[in-house]
Amino acid sequence: MLQVNNIHKYFKRKMHSGSKWKDFFSAKSEKFYALKGMSFAIEQGEKVAFIGPNGAGKSTMIKSILGILHPNEGEISLFGLSPQKDRKKIAKLSASVFGQRSQLLYHLPLIDSFHFFKIIYEIPEAVFQERLDYFVQTFGIASFLHQPVRKLSLGQRMKGEIIAALLHKPKVIFLDEPTVGLDIVAKKVLYAILNKMHKEEKLTIFLTSHDLNDIENLCERALVINKGQLLYDGELKSLITTYANRKEIAYKEQGNYHWDTVEIPNEAGQIEQTIRHLFKTKQIEDITIKNPALEEIIEQFYV
Repeated sequence: MLQVNNIHKYFKRKMHSGSKWKDFFSAKSEKFYALKGMSFAIEQGEKVAFIGPNGAGKSTMIKSILGILHPNEGEISLFGLSPQKDRKKIAKLSASVFGQRSQLLYHLPLIDSFHFFKIIYEIPEAVFQERLDYFVQTFGIASFLHQPVRKLSLGQRMKGEIIAALLHKPKVIFLDEPTVGLDIVAKKVLYAILNKMHKEEKLTIFLTSHDLNDIENLCERALVINKGQLLYDGELKSLITTYANRKEIAYKEQGNYHWDTVEIPNEAGQIEQTIRHLFKTKQIEDITIKNPALEEIIEQFYV
């Protein structure tokens, strides 16, 4: 579905010599690389997290895939199409939600934005009404469906953005911080909808988010990048088990209501040895082994 082959993207910025006159007449420029030799492939129906700190190149990569930016080197193919040459065709097969950029009609009621996208994507009336009714009920937006977008809260607007992106049954959705402004309940609804679309329509999910709950609830594969380079490509579960440098054993003794914890190095034999010691020295009622938080594991790539 998506092929990214040796993508380089750089921006030029002026170098300052310290002299305003010299810089004005003969300022030199240097290349700042946002992407350096980025390569990966995604199959239809995958759920992929694109993880990295601010400035790592995540948004640049997404914009390059969608044809908004043009790489300086390398090739990108989405559904066998070129993002630069076939941007309109790709737009009908894909969707995107950028938390910091709205695609809704700011001064018009929210419902008008949905009808606008119905026309743009040539959605049949029956399909449009069925999907709109489903999203309105599931997201609980009936109370502000006819309010101008400019009067909506951030959370309400984000619900509208997500619905607008899914109306035309895209084959892939690119999500850049999609849960900005959403409360816990709305986030769970979003997770359920996207996972339902993935299961029933084989929707491909490509997510970048600083909210690791989003990643754990929506993704099965992880691409970790930093400074424009790919550092890890594999299963999210493998990322956790392979790079966790410690384990946490939580246990509850008989007659106690609270849990105690023991942290141990993630080394061969340590878990078994610690568990044997606990059962030998304490009256254990229940015990569980936990990995550290995903955030802690990912931070290791940026040190």
